[in-house]
Amino acid sequence: MELFNGNVVRILSDDLEGDRHQRFILELPEGRTVLVVHNIDVAQRVPDLYEGAPIAIFGEYEWNELGGLVHWTHKDPNNDHPSGWIEFKAERYQ
Repeated sequence: MELFNGNVVRILSDDLEGDRHQRFILELPEGRTVLVVHNIDVAQRVPDLYEGAPIAIFGEYEWNELGGLVHWTHKDPNNDHPSGWIEFKAERYQ
């Protein structure tokens, strides 16, 4: 689990196959981008996201050829995995 701070640079459509995920691209301070996939079957959707929004995310990073993705941004309903979260506008979503 890692902490990521950055700005939303693109909002994508939700992934509706299997568990539903809110998806967006986060640009990190060094310019690298990562895909964020936030499980909205387990956690509350982050409302009112917009391009340019500053956001903090605590989640699990997985590398891929496109820059990687961050997931596990929520509590684990089975308590088998460390909990993650997203902070936006002084609210925590997990």
